[in-house]
Amino acid sequence: MALIHKYCCDVGFLLSLLLSVCNARIHQLTLKNETRFAVDLNNFGFYANGTLNVNLSSLWLTEKLVNYSTYPVGFSLSRSRVNGVLSYTAEETEACPLSLAKPTNDEPLILFLIDIYSHSVFVKSMGVQDNTLIAKIKPEPSKGQRKARESAPKADSSVGEPKTKENGNVPLDQKKEAELNPDAESKKAEGNVFHLDKPTQLTLALDKINGSYNFSFDIVVGLKAQGLYSLKFHYCQNRVPGIKLPYSFKVEVTEENPGKNYLSAAEIPLSRLYIFMAGVFFTAAMVWVYTLMKHRYSVFKIHWLMAALAFTKSTSLVFHSINYHFINTEGHPIEAWAVMYYITHLLKGALLFITLALIGTGWAFVKYILSDKEKKIFMIVIPLQVLANVAYIIIESTEEGSSEYYLWKEILFLVDLICCGAILFPVVWSIRHLQEASSTDGKAAMNLEKLKLFRHYYVMIVCYIYFTRIIAILLKITMPFQWQWCYEFLVEVSTLIFFVLTGYKFRPASNNPYLQLPQDEEDVEMDEVVTESGALEGISKVKKTSNGRERQKEPTL
Repeated sequence: MALIHKYCCDVGFLLSLLLSVCNARIHQLTLKNETRFAVDLNNFGFYANGTLNVNLSSLWLTEKLVNYSTYPVGFSLSRSRVNGVLSYTAEETEACPLSLAKPTNDEPLILFLIDIYSHSVFVKSMGVQDNTLIAKIKPEPSKGQRKARESAPKADSSVGEPKTKENGNVPLDQKKEAELNPDAESKKAEGNVFHLDKPTQLTLALDKINGSYNFSFDIVVGLKAQGLYSLKFHYCQNRVPGIKLPYSFKVEVTEENPGKNYLSAAEIPLSRLYIFMAGVFFTAAMVWVYTLMKHRYSVFKIHWLMAALAFTKSTSLVFHSINYHFINTEGHPIEAWAVMYYITHLLKGALLFITLALIGTGWAFVKYILSDKEKKIFMIVIPLQVLANVAYIIIESTEEGSSEYYLWKEILFLVDLICCGAILFPVVWSIRHLQEASSTDGKAAMNLEKLKLFRHYYVMIVCYIYFTRIIAILLKITMPFQWQWCYEFLVEVSTLIFFVLTGYKFRPASNNPYLQLPQDEEDVEMDEVVTESGALEGISKVKKTSNGRERQKEPTL
């Protein structure tokens, strides 16, 4: 507990530092001298009439070896066909997504190709979609661009005509859109509006200020095009082996669903889900405390540690719910609530693995002393948990497009896997110890019963880890985008079931097989036959245990 307290205090400054530079769902990313060929800016689930605003500034590209016709530079906005698996922007393919001339399927795809020589951004929309683009059109295209526009297929006649009020009347669908998203009207007044209901090619203006380039655009998602979208930046020339040309830019991305919701479609219900599960865990914790008070003579310290874990889990969910509420309404977390959530999350993670490892070793139930092997497990698991929680905080506080994001994401996955495997070793050792004891002492039946408990506990841990780390994630990527919050629901419910089953199997009760064991080594040494004479054969010493019950050793014949 002292280690946990020290860790939480040391991490407090780190939390404040990270949160001070993070704007959550209103994303701000600055990259300098970046060399990646693709930068995943963000993934977001849009409902109908959701808006995406992208403001690119301070774009600097080296002019060395740049051929924009062969190796384009720009953005891609694509919708996933199977949730979690994007249709066009898979980085495993050698071809650059910006080079696509024809769509490979009917999924919506919008490409923004940047050309710094002509100060233009060429927009290509493909697939079946009814999205609306709001952007500044380049007023005077060059001769080369005019020829390209003449050779390109003509778009809908309505393209290029702003959808503003005509004769004092506003179309019905635009009235509905204005009610759902009132900010859209003010944005439309600033630039031209284009309905991308069929394959379209447009040319936007690319402004040059102080040697760097800037442009912005808005996308209003239509009813038929709602879904999970991925926004990426591509520098295709860096896909060529041996070429790593640097580039720099600053981008601000604001994503919003109807009703001033800054959360993705799958995240909007999470605030209510977490507060509900917090109440469930708090109720379970109170029931557990009532059980401990009812059987106070059979309670060990680890029972109270389990109660502390349940209360900490409930508190963590409360702060998690508050944090998501402010992100949804403000577009960024309130620093104080976010820090409280991270502290309780850290404490909950540490208590969980410590409790699981202590139960697995049989501490307090079977013995009060940990072996050297078991101490080494704690020396490994606790620092790894510290690292895993730090990785989680950095991931939550870092923009998805930064290179550190994926590094810490891989560290979190690896460390979490190691911790989950490490806590299984104490249970395996306890099973082996009970197997040996059942064949050497006279209480084989009792040891076999305890062995059965440990085996059940081992299976519970394996099932819990397997479900939360593998099965639930597989279910998440196969669900519709608006139902992906069910992944969090399944994880929380499985955690509740695991807590309840663990508490039931190791509950304080006089008939619990664990409580029938000697409580310490002194009891075993003192529990010996007081006489070996024939006259007193069968008489043994009686010792009263700490809970007031008398225990008598079976006479040795």
